[in-house]
Amino acid sequence: MPYFVYILQCKNGALYTGITTDLKRRFAEHKNGKGGHYTSSNPPVKILYSEKHKNRSKATKREIEIKSWSRAEKAELLAKSRSKR
Repeated sequence: MPYFVYILQCKNGALYTGITTDLKRRFAEHKNGKGGHYTSSNPPVKILYSEKHKNRSKATKREIEIKSWSRAEKAELLAKSRSKR
């Protein structure tokens, strides 16, 4: 089953990173205050980025990697993904 690593932009401007098997469902959960502690008090505005992985293990490793980055490094990833569209 594929997993997705995603980055959300929250209402307060923060970037939230997570993993899921269903991006649309998970975004709806976050928007409804049921997605996680942080997003329940800082609702997401939009999905900025996602990438697909073959399994949970690979997705979790990538999530941890992205979460360890500075905001500038995350912004660079987002800029690169926009330029590929």
